[in-house]
Amino acid sequence: MTASGEIILAQVPLSVAGLAAEAPALFRRVGNHTMRATGITGYLKNNGSLAEARRMGNHADTRTTQLYDRREDTAPLDEHGKVGI
Repeated sequence: MTASGEIILAQVPLSVAGLAAEAPALFRRVGNHTMRATGITGYLKNNGSLAEARRMGNHADTRTTQLYDRREDTAPLDEHGKVGI
């Protein structure tokens, strides 16, 4: 956390990722990159700027930050209904 109270994603403790991994619906390994992607994606979904997400993620280049952007990895709710399980 910075002096002004901002949280820097690079400083999120790995124990937070471990807590998330205990969720029963989660079947893949959760690590610090998963948590960084979650934070960056959430920030960008809420109209955050890529430049600010780069700064918060402590990346030298916005291309690195874009690797953590998972906004395109979601499907509309009606698409989930087509699975038929």
